[in-house]
Amino acid sequence: MPQPIPADTNPAVDAPTQPYEYRRRPLSEPDWTRFPGWRDVTRAQWESAQWQRAHCVKSATQLRTVLGDLADDGFYTDLTTDQARHATMSMLVTPQMINTMVPDATPDTDGLRADPIRRYMLPLASDRHHAWPSHPYAVRDSLHEHDMWVAEGLTHRYPTKVLAELLATCPQYCGHCTRMDLVGNSTPTVDKLRLAGRPTDRFDAHLDYLRAHPGVRDVVVSGGDVANLPWRHLENYLERLLEIDSVRDVRLATKALMGLPQHWLQPDVVAGLERVARTAARRGVNLAIHTHVNHAQSVTPLVARAAQTALDAGVRDVRNQGVLMRGVNTDANALLDLCFALQGEAGILPYYFYLCDMIPNAEHWRVPVWAAQQLQHDIMGYLPGYATPRIVCDVPFVGKRWVHMPTEYDREHGISYWTKNYRTSLDGSEDTALDRRYAYYDPIDTLPDSGQKWWRKQRGAAAVD
Repeated sequence: MPQPIPADTNPAVDAPTQPYEYRRRPLSEPDWTRFPGWRDVTRAQWESAQWQRAHCVKSATQLRTVLGDLADDGFYTDLTTDQARHATMSMLVTPQMINTMVPDATPDTDGLRADPIRRYMLPLASDRHHAWPSHPYAVRDSLHEHDMWVAEGLTHRYPTKVLAELLATCPQYCGHCTRMDLVGNSTPTVDKLRLAGRPTDRFDAHLDYLRAHPGVRDVVVSGGDVANLPWRHLENYLERLLEIDSVRDVRLATKALMGLPQHWLQPDVVAGLERVARTAARRGVNLAIHTHVNHAQSVTPLVARAAQTALDAGVRDVRNQGVLMRGVNTDANALLDLCFALQGEAGILPYYFYLCDMIPNAEHWRVPVWAAQQLQHDIMGYLPGYATPRIVCDVPFVGKRWVHMPTEYDREHGISYWTKNYRTSLDGSEDTALDRRYAYYDPIDTLPDSGQKWWRKQRGAAAVD
């Protein structure tokens, strides 16, 4: 039986205090002139995609030109040490992204070290977990996408979906990149895989495969980042893709919508996107843009304008796929702030948050499955249901699974076991593929002492072997 409300309580006035209190936060573009190197940069320059690309930061020396004495020598030493010894991605950060670091103050060393955008775009050696920089089972192509290529750059992993990697570059490089095996320049620690064929031959091979496999209806057009492909080439690829009757969903993957929104606001790009959107609508194809935003600081008026421009051009949806990373967004308040900024202020639908993949030198970013499960629990009920993101684990050899879906979970040793309901090209017609359990591993430093001790023994045994 429902309990009566006490006579001295007014539910309309005495609202309970919530773990998260929503407050609308209008977007603002940080003042880039607070950086010594950009003191004289005009708004016209700042909003130019060409200027942004020409002034990307590619080294600690270039960063010092921007920051001047705002950061001390120890910060730059920490940065160069990381680039030389640990980084799996070369340094490439747009002015737009740097400007969202310490957005409300003049940056200093402490502010930069603590900043969530800096932590994943400009990792420092001191950020890394030195006892366990990499998990023992970390691999360069952690999702085995290259192993599932059916043509160069075309991964057929799911029964009805493919990933089309058109190029191997981006306007900016993220330290946690799941495609660190292919994307970007080689670093002292990683000699990158290269796309060997001519782009035109690669694109033809993609389209030939899709014509021959009408069971594929969904194409994620990615890279790299499609913003780095000259628009005329991207539009040609998309128009040919839309001619294939079995293709019903096309998603353009571009972090540049956030990291370089100026690109998506260029008149020729907007006009081209309108043409593609008209073709997609005429043929009944869902055309969407997927971007990658990890913190509310990154959502600025320029980002909102780029998203709205794409929607006005006829793109059906603009969605966000973020990554959970320690020191960036792994508490419910930060995640909800981001989701409300995306959905409420920028017209970008919060879609997925992934566990950071098991690539080398990523242990300081990764979170355990149980923490992701707790986050999913904690963000429920605040956002509209359609805008409540799913937190997923992209399990090697399996695919995306909601974090509450492991069939078994050994918390002591940090090993979760997952099953799948379809075969990939790596399985062929193997009967046991759907009965097998596939393992995913929590970061070792998050385990209890007994679990860490067990892994140290495994590492010692591997060294002896």
